[in-house]
Amino acid sequence: MVMKRILIGLSLFVCLASMLLTIGCGNRRMSDAELQHKIDSLKALEVKRQLKLQGINLEEYSPFQMFYDSLDIQTLPIRYSDDYVRYLPGFRVVPLSIMTYLDLEGREAPKAMSLPETIGTRLVLLAADINEEEYELWLYSLDNEYFPVDKLLLYEPQYPSKTNLTQKTQEPYFSITSDYKIRVMEYRSDHDRFGQLSTFYVDESRMFVEEPPY
Repeated sequence: MVMKRILIGLSLFVCLASMLLTIGCGNRRMSDAELQHKIDSLKALEVKRQLKLQGINLEEYSPFQMFYDSLDIQTLPIRYSDDYVRYLPGFRVVPLSIMTYLDLEGREAPKAMSLPETIGTRLVLLAADINEEEYELWLYSLDNEYFPVDKLLLYEPQYPSKTNLTQKTQEPYFSITSDYKIRVMEYRSDHDRFGQLSTFYVDESRMFVEEPPY
């Protein structure tokens, strides 16, 4: 209903603005490009004004918060699967203006999805492209201003050794439970074929902390 009112008001405003701009230019006729630029600027101001009347102040939102709010939410629990890391269902492309916040310079098409927000926990899944078809998968924690605090590598593509193609490859695995326990199969070196299943949680400072092994 709020958006419908804004759109109706915006349509009337654009018509009136077009008439005023045409009249106000005197004998000089604006080009189509100039007129459209003026209308777009006035339109943006009118949208802000209309939203502010509804209690929504765009100036209070950082670009990263607006991006975060636009993401789809990944329900929990989740765990690794080949299809999940390959097709990234529900992930959205990260805008260029946001990449610097996430240390993604040089990536071509990173994608992101948020996790359900709870007290003390605000998390984003970030798929950082390695090439056109393969991605690393990271988990980012955000502070109260929606800026990154810490990140944890959940998955990276594995390749068989070029010198021994029959050698057992490292098996990827991760999971995130509904109470935000994060389990990741970690390998200490390229020659480690068994790995260690590590468990992490998010502490009060939004850092990923590894639980000690039993």
